[in-house]
Amino acid sequence: MDFAGWEMPIQYASVVDEYHTVRSTAGLFDVSHMGRVTVSGQGSLAFLQRLTTNDISTLAVGQAHYSMVCNEKGGIKDDIFVYRTGATEYLLCVNASNREKIVTWLSEHRTTDDPCLIQDQTAAFAQLAIQGPASRVILLAAGAEDIGELKLHHCRNTQVAGISCFVARTGYSGELGYELNVPGAHATELWKQLLAAGGPKGLKPAGLGARDLLRLEMAYLLYGNDIGEDTTPIEAGAAWTVDFDKGDFLGRQALYLQAREGPARRLVAFELLEKSVPRHGFRIVDRESSKPLGEVTSGNLSPLLQKGIGLGYVPSACAVPGTAISIDIRGKVVPAVTVRPPFYKKTKS
Repeated sequence: MDFAGWEMPIQYASVVDEYHTVRSTAGLFDVSHMGRVTVSGQGSLAFLQRLTTNDISTLAVGQAHYSMVCNEKGGIKDDIFVYRTGATEYLLCVNASNREKIVTWLSEHRTTDDPCLIQDQTAAFAQLAIQGPASRVILLAAGAEDIGELKLHHCRNTQVAGISCFVARTGYSGELGYELNVPGAHATELWKQLLAAGGPKGLKPAGLGARDLLRLEMAYLLYGNDIGEDTTPIEAGAAWTVDFDKGDFLGRQALYLQAREGPARRLVAFELLEKSVPRHGFRIVDRESSKPLGEVTSGNLSPLLQKGIGLGYVPSACAVPGTAISIDIRGKVVPAVTVRPPFYKKTKS
């Protein structure tokens, strides 16, 4: 299907089978649609401190963190990963649908006082993600160098199957996983080498369908569904990505006021108490009065839990875990309860 201008596979064989493969062994995703933007130069640190919510200064070379790019009102323009790749070099991994918007936003806010270079490298590199408990063993079998001790949210340049890659221990599945950025000309060869090394260990290709199930069980945010420019990190339960102590940044004042006073609404995780499937856009209502509370932003049937799970915004008073709510599923009101995320307790690796 078309996804932000990219032709993306929903599934290679079966969404549920690919999901279980990632949870039990490992799946291989082509996530080349993700935007890759570099910011480099002596002024890159100060520039990114102003443009993102998390504290860039805490990153050592070879470390990464999750952050947000917000507008002046605190609305989320994108949720991103920031990798520090050198003394004055950073890589931003942005959502495909927001790539052009973020490049423009960065360029518009770079002034003559910002001696840094912004480059969109998306077309030059592909990105493959190997996710699952067996991912490290498979990479080592494929000849990956220096990844055995790579810690979560760390990254490095290395070789995999004799191919130069920038490897990061990050992902969107909740399992042990790695994302490999590779020059586009070598992407097909790396894909084949990984499947050859990992096939005997259970590695299979996985598509967008499995990816969405996996991230939902972890309550990871999906831009355009759970967050957008009309939501803030405080409302979305991502206040931990906002560092008010680092100094000024775009959206700081609005976010500070909201954090101090408390948001009117919050994103909650919920589980259905009867077998059914909540979907994006379904109404969330009060269990007793049927008064509308909000809408489901993400929802599906968890293959592992065998119950309907979802995310959605409700008034803050209804956001306490254990609150009784209901979901209006095509006219049938199904009881549900808010829970503390994530739905799936990820493995320790």
